[in-house]
Amino acid sequence: MGTMNAPAWSDQQRATFYYQMAAVQKDEVLGVLLALFLGSFGLHHFYLKQNGLGVLYAVFFWTGIPGLVAFFEAFFMPGRVRQYNAAQAALIAAQLGPAQGGAGILPVATGICAACAAPLAAGAKFCGHCGAVATV
Repeated sequence: MGTMNAPAWSDQQRATFYYQMAAVQKDEVLGVLLALFLGSFGLHHFYLKQNGLGVLYAVFFWTGIPGLVAFFEAFFMPGRVRQYNAAQAALIAAQLGPAQGGAGILPVATGICAACAAPLAAGAKFCGHCGAVATV
């Protein structure tokens, strides 16, 4: 068994995370099915909280173009759903705060990327967000 670098949450924090994640987590199969069968109305975008695109698809559904685009988007839906779920997990984890007794495990930001304004970890040579070379 390998050691984990993740902070050790208390049982209460872990239970809260799993409870909240179960409430917001989306299913990949449902995302694909929505894109295939109801994608011309934009329901797959509403499913992932992309309401602007959903409204755009709903307004132009009569042209058939959103249906054609949705067919191709169905192939990308599993990745989009995983990305949505990862963003929700990060948001919930950030709201829960640091792990109790796990202080100092995560790297400390020591600077800001000049290209994208993302925080840079101590000793970083490249920005983890945009890939730009970190200037010290």
